[in-house]
Amino acid sequence: MGAFCLLVAGVGLVGACAPPVAKSPDVAPPPPALPWLPSGDPAPAATSPGSPPAGASPAVALVGGTLMTGTGGEIADATVTFQDGRIVAVGPRADVAVPQGAQVIDVRGRFVTPGLIDAHSHMGVYPVPEAAAHADGNEATRPVTANVRAAESFWPQDPALSHALAAGVTTLLVLPGSANLIGGQGVTVKNRPGRSVEEMRFVGAPATLKMACGENPKRVYGERNSAPSTRMGNVAGYREAFRDAQEYGAKFRDWQARHVSWQRKRRAPREDEQPAPIMPDRDAGLETLLGALEGRVLLEIHCYRADEMLAMLALADEFGLSVRAFHHAVEAYKIRDVLAARGVAVATWADWWGFKLEAYDTVRENLALLSEAGVRGVLHSDSAALVQRLNQEAAKSYGAGVRAGIPIERGTALSWITSNAAWALGVEGQTGSLEPGKMADVVVWSGDPFSVYSRVDRVFIDGWDAYDREGAGRRPSDFELGQGAEGARREGERSPAPVVPAPASGAAPAATTASPPAAQPPAAQPPASQSPAAGSPAPSPAPAPPSPPAPVAPQAGGALP
Repeated sequence: MGAFCLLVAGVGLVGACAPPVAKSPDVAPPPPALPWLPSGDPAPAATSPGSPPAGASPAVALVGGTLMTGTGGEIADATVTFQDGRIVAVGPRADVAVPQGAQVIDVRGRFVTPGLIDAHSHMGVYPVPEAAAHADGNEATRPVTANVRAAESFWPQDPALSHALAAGVTTLLVLPGSANLIGGQGVTVKNRPGRSVEEMRFVGAPATLKMACGENPKRVYGERNSAPSTRMGNVAGYREAFRDAQEYGAKFRDWQARHVSWQRKRRAPREDEQPAPIMPDRDAGLETLLGALEGRVLLEIHCYRADEMLAMLALADEFGLSVRAFHHAVEAYKIRDVLAARGVAVATWADWWGFKLEAYDTVRENLALLSEAGVRGVLHSDSAALVQRLNQEAAKSYGAGVRAGIPIERGTALSWITSNAAWALGVEGQTGSLEPGKMADVVVWSGDPFSVYSRVDRVFIDGWDAYDREGAGRRPSDFELGQGAEGARREGERSPAPVVPAPASGAAPAATTASPPAAQPPAAQPPASQSPAAGSPAPSPAPAPPSPPAPVAPQAGGALP
């Protein structure tokens, strides 16, 4: 054999003696990245851990107060420490070491909670004072406007924001209004001063999409003699929009497949080589809807009636959608078993009802009944006035549940405006509870937060001192300063509030002791977007007349409730 190989080599055929070369496998070329997913990863993007603003916040220790953690726990004589924007330790004072050099704040006799979260706000897009000039929450020019973003209407100088901060609100989901079937993307913000929405944006919060069913869209467009003008027209409109989004996604998947085929052909050069397939035209609205279909965009749906919520869940099944939360949802108690099984949150009020026909059939015990069934209950404001007393509204719902004999804990009531609200926004891993590693969004109260006599003493956002009632007080917006509010900036902010001890376990909080134990609440006025006068304390709205009013049309320039 050796002689044969040498002979072959002599005639130039030495390659005949080499071992056979294995063929390289035909590896498929990667498809081009979808332009709305630059990473090329088709999987839903997980929420990233939020980052505190640039700059390390100082070490702070709140010592000696009663901690309500937002996850159900209540710890007396406790300490919470935080630094660099994050909570470091939480627990009984004897078990938590105070970091060397930390600012130690004595909070004995006071309560400490997570920062409050408003899961449904129009601040910044319907700012105060209410005026058509800056009423920017409803792009009511066609029923489906998934392409618009509340962030691009948001006015960071809205005077209502600092009033909410003085009430302990540290995070907000700002949504478009409800004139349209699909109103556009919301924006989650931290309630800290900023020159732009980007300086206030909650880093890592997922995208949200506002939808609305029921009276509002059919009224707005029906009055123009255009679709939708009925509830069946509403559902037909959602179905058409999501079918368009499915077709849009299929068109891009086909483009990717053709691009892979084109790359394969390029491996063998040919004289008739063709250019790369052209990417289809893009559509921002359809990309948002496609994000909802793929689970990357959370669906937040304005819906009052039980039958309509069930219809929306049927639509979700038809398209493989997941509903994150129903908002307003005054009849949610009727289908609490279904909502619990589906893992859908409900964001609602304590006792607003009767301002239109679809808002008539509620009970004060709505949130308590939902929580008893295992639904994530959330108490929202939908109002620049109501946001200034979320704690009292939670106390009202808690008290209604206790009086009705519903087994409900104080910690559950607090979760309606903290950890459950964080879940509805998709930021539950980052804020909403006092746990090590979470954002240092912390509120110190003068007493039990469920008492009408308690006020917010301090607010920390990402570890920074954002509000101090006994210090600088509420910071007025530039707009307020321009209206002569500088001299009134501390009015009502400096007088200390009495410290009220926590009620006995299972007792109704002080905020509810004067309420009648009827299941049907008195008629309330529709959500307003008007806050108190600049620089003045926030008054409670005047009591509404006992008889149910007729449905109320939206005010000019205002959000549709």
